Amino acid sequence: MAILSVLTINCGSSSLKASLFLNNGQRRNFHYPHLSDDKSHSLQNAFNKLRSDLCADKPSLVAHRFVHGGEVADAARLIDDSEHLRLNNLTHLAPLHLPSNLLGVEICRKLFDVPQIACFDTAFHATMPAIARRLPIAKELGMHKFGFHGLNYAYIAKTLPGIIGETAYKKVIVAHLGSGASLCLMENLKSIDTTMGYTPAGGIVMGTRSGDLDPGIMLALAKRYNPEQLADMVFHQMGLLALSEGESGDMQDLLASQSTAAKFAVEYFCQQVRGAIGALAAKAGGVDALVFTAGIGEHSAEIREKICAPLAFLGVSIDAGLNNSHATHIAKTGNKPVLVIAADEEVMMRDLCTKFFNGKADYND
Repeated sequence: MAILSVLTINCGSSSLKASLFLNNGQRRNFHYPHLSDDKSHSLQNAFNKLRSDLCADKPSLVAHRFVHGGEVADAARLIDDSEHLRLNNLTHLAPLHLPSNLLGVEICRKLFDVPQIACFDTAFHATMPAIARRLPIAKELGMHKFGFHGLNYAYIAKTLPGIIGETAYKKVIVAHLGSGASLCLMENLKSIDTTMGYTPAGGIVMGTRSGDLDPGIMLALAKRYNPEQLADMVFHQMGLLALSEGESGDMQDLLASQSTAAKFAVEYFCQQVRGAIGALAAKAGGVDALVFTAGIGEHSAEIREKICAPLAFLGVSIDAGLNNSHATHIAKTGNKPVLVIAADEEVMMRDLCTKFFNGKADYND
């Protein structure tokens, strides 16, 4: 199949992002935010607007970001009927994301009579060793750490050698900090460990997700709420929103606020990220570079400063001027590299589609 153009689709819980990569090297980006509570109707309207905005440009295939790919290690798969059924059976693993991902596929099938490809965030972490993947529960339960944000981690791994040379192949910690947040430890540009676990609800605190909790808390909550209420709480009512006493789960709002609760939520977030960096560095026996990426990681100099301030013992110290200007390299001279790299899952999705139709879609080839 000759790939003339690739349309990448990222159906989030509150927006639609898309990029069209043309075979002449041009790229067109589209963003339709603030989807209403009527997700089906709102998303359909967003796709109708996208179809109109594409004008005469037509994709030869459509690539969809899927937060969870289940047990498969494939980085990309053709969404035929059997794959579509398999993905529908995974929605309980990422209820905040997969329904929107699948709805996007359904709409695109009607709008574009071209192959639909699923690109999986989880696949990048298939390289994790057993000591990182295993959870301390009975093996026959069939549950283990998957890890997420893999499309962006793969993009960071792809770009790192061109930025820091051979250091990129050493012990690198990448902090993907957005409304969903996780960290990944890489060695030789591959995932060795990550903070998120079986679902995207685990790890460090996030906008409306708590991250890791004492299992006893979940047992106690399960006695007070039915499964639907508890699921809504886990994915929509915890995290920064709860820490700020309901003020906001959005870091930008919290940083602008003068309330005591908002300031507490910000400090809590930064302490959790620092703790995760320290834990991953301890597991690896050190760290050779630190990368910030995604919405908060890319755009908030204040958060980067708060996270890095106590990390001098790891050889991490940032330059205030470079940090405030959002430079790529923000470390003080003589310290280990600290980088700010913009997330770009779309480029990774385009590349995976090219590899897929050349016979192999692999993050680590």
